Amino acid sequence: MELGQDREGGASVHLQIDEFGSAGPTIFEPQSGTGMRNSSSSASSDSPSRTPVRAPEKKLTLFALRLAVLEKAATGLGTLGFIWATVVLLGGFAITLDKTDFWFITIILLVQGTRIFGRSQELEWQHQATWTITNAGISSFRAIRSSSHFIIKNVKAILRPIDVVVRNQSRLSREVRERAHLESRRNWDQTKMPTRTWVTSDVPLLPYAGWVFVSRNVSKFLYWLQLASAIACAVLSLMKLIKRNYGHVEKGDTDKRNRYSALTIFYALSLAEAFLILLEKAYWEYMVNLCKVLDEVNKESDLGPLGIVSIKRFFYDAYSRCINGSIFDGLKMDMVSFAMDLLRSNSQDEQLIGVRVLQKFSTNERFSDDTLQKIGTSLPVMERLVEMLNWKDLKEQEIRQSAAEILSKLAGKKQNSLRVTGIPGAMESISSLLQNHRTSLSADEDIRERRIVHDHENYCVWTFNHLGLVILKKLARDHDNCGKIGNTRGLLRKIIDFTHAGERLLKDETIAPSQILTVKRSLQVLKMLASTTGATGKHLRKEISEVVFTISNIRDILRHGENHTALQKLGIGILTSLALEEDATEKIGGTGGVLKELFNIFFKQGTPAENKNPVRIAAGEALAMLALESKSNCHRILKLEAIVTLVEALEVPLLRINAARILTNLCTYSGADCFMQLRGLNAAAPTVLTAIMSETQKLQEVMVGLAAQIFKFMTAEESNTVFNKAGTQEAELASVLVQILTMYQHPQIKTPRIRRFVIELAIWMMRNKETNVQIFKDLGMKKELECVMETTSELESFNVFSGTVGLSRHSTTIHSLVETATKLLEDE
Repeated sequence: MELGQDREGGASVHLQIDEFGSAGPTIFEPQSGTGMRNSSSSASSDSPSRTPVRAPEKKLTLFALRLAVLEKAATGLGTLGFIWATVVLLGGFAITLDKTDFWFITIILLVQGTRIFGRSQELEWQHQATWTITNAGISSFRAIRSSSHFIIKNVKAILRPIDVVVRNQSRLSREVRERAHLESRRNWDQTKMPTRTWVTSDVPLLPYAGWVFVSRNVSKFLYWLQLASAIACAVLSLMKLIKRNYGHVEKGDTDKRNRYSALTIFYALSLAEAFLILLEKAYWEYMVNLCKVLDEVNKESDLGPLGIVSIKRFFYDAYSRCINGSIFDGLKMDMVSFAMDLLRSNSQDEQLIGVRVLQKFSTNERFSDDTLQKIGTSLPVMERLVEMLNWKDLKEQEIRQSAAEILSKLAGKKQNSLRVTGIPGAMESISSLLQNHRTSLSADEDIRERRIVHDHENYCVWTFNHLGLVILKKLARDHDNCGKIGNTRGLLRKIIDFTHAGERLLKDETIAPSQILTVKRSLQVLKMLASTTGATGKHLRKEISEVVFTISNIRDILRHGENHTALQKLGIGILTSLALEEDATEKIGGTGGVLKELFNIFFKQGTPAENKNPVRIAAGEALAMLALESKSNCHRILKLEAIVTLVEALEVPLLRINAARILTNLCTYSGADCFMQLRGLNAAAPTVLTAIMSETQKLQEVMVGLAAQIFKFMTAEESNTVFNKAGTQEAELASVLVQILTMYQHPQIKTPRIRRFVIELAIWMMRNKETNVQIFKDLGMKKELECVMETTSELESFNVFSGTVGLSRHSTTIHSLVETATKLLEDE
């Protein structure tokens, strides 16, 4: 059995059918601890390391570093110029300065002070403007350009000819529908309820001032103020440096002899500062508006149309660190850590930005490994994600859904799944995602229920159900997690409730795929729980079988799910695992129609295109399990009059193994009162003998076991007839049996009972005819029996296995069989 990834991100099961129609490891043979379930988790958790992917946000941190270098250089020159003016010029030459120079210096200092104030405040206001999702902006130029583009676009739409509008009407309506989800997210702030605190970007600084004095517009004003200040400084300084009209200095006037050089230095410093500021602004506009670095990083990060908000916020954070601390502080930032910090915030907007980034990165093939590793090693972040699963307010729907998607990816890593379930209340939070509102609905109501709605005014129940089941499915790969799932109050009942699928759901071709997918996920989770090994599995199977809807829901799937063979196979797998418990076996057999539906599937012919082979094999295995050690189920099967069809199935390669198992169990456990009904199996004896003589491995094992039971219902004359009809002599059969013991000198996992069955058949042959005793002696049977005695293993003592744990121990030990056979050989 192989496990792969389906389009929903979960593990899908792919069966490999061998030449005998066996679907790989079954419940009739032990499976090692590194079996199917663990291999699935290891496939996801121990995937080969990928080539490291360069983080796209490095472009932004480098951009922020370069801006910070220019900004700090300009600020340094400005500080030096301010000190020079105040100490040297105004302090030393204030009285002797020319009037124009005095006012020029004064104006330049005022303008520089305004710019420095505007720069320090602009960063804060710009940063504040990004706190609200719908109001994040990068500069006034982009805002103006976006506004102009919007106006031009609308003018063109108005002037467009009527016939063009009509021709594009259908296309526009389709685009509107496709953008419904995007628009709902963009309207996040519009759907939020008023809170008791202000949103920073919407604070009115002055009463009755309207939008002019809200914080997001103040940042734009400060941006222009800086630009105007830098231009003014450059113009004033350049004017004075070009004219150099610093006033007349009379010869011998010692108070004014250094004034020329001092003023030149001051104006040069002012010009240099203004030049750096203008260079910084030009570089800003070049990178943002021409190179579109923000859009490029957003595209490379695959954050989608709304990701630009996160990119802007990240850039301002990095730029702030470079400005307020070391210029290298921003280089230490990355998008994942940035998002994790926002996730732990108390602001809904910041939480939404953070969870969007983590959701996109955790589901992106290039970034998922690194993202999930960082999340998995941060307990506070994992606790916050688990906490978000309980948020049921409509305005928090997107946060909740994104948190569930992140956890569904996180649970795919085994070490992370254990950390998730280790968080107090984690299982209860996951359980809160499962809300089944199934009721008796009219056709119109059913259509409305099946439609998945993406806006914040309609709660997307099916999406959360699916995510909850995906998380549980991945958690259930670990044995300990299965126990926690079973011990969570009400969770098992919810999972079983989702397995309900009526005739209308299964046969309606127009049904929403989400509903079928939800049923499939619930069956997958239930199958994993039912197949758990050890005491935990025993407890879970008991709990599952005690829910009164479990078996009846599966019966409906078997009865009406011919178009959904994957669902049927999952349901049959659950029944097979539940049949490991005696009480559950009786409940399954006692539920009307279950055995009949299993036989219908087992015997049903289908075209190769329908690919029904795996489900037919699974149905046969389930029937064999239900007949094992259950006299009542054997009687029910006999009442279905399936003996003749089972005998015919012995010749069908796909069905013969499980058909032989079913017939063997019927012969073994039906009881003496069914002797006459089982005599009809005599017709199967020639087919069985032929298979023993020609086949190997598993098929040979089940056929030897069936022969040992069938011949018990025959007289010596009848057995002779069977051998003649099969064209086989008893001596030839004896030779093959001895060869089998020689070949299997040690018990094997694939055929754990073959030596037992060989000895049972040999005992019958020696008891049936005394001449057979001598034949076995001549073939060296005694030596082979001694070898069996010395190599006997517990592996040969059980009918079925749960992992490596043997269940349903044989009533007669193999030692007793060897002793009986040896005694028969010695008595001759």
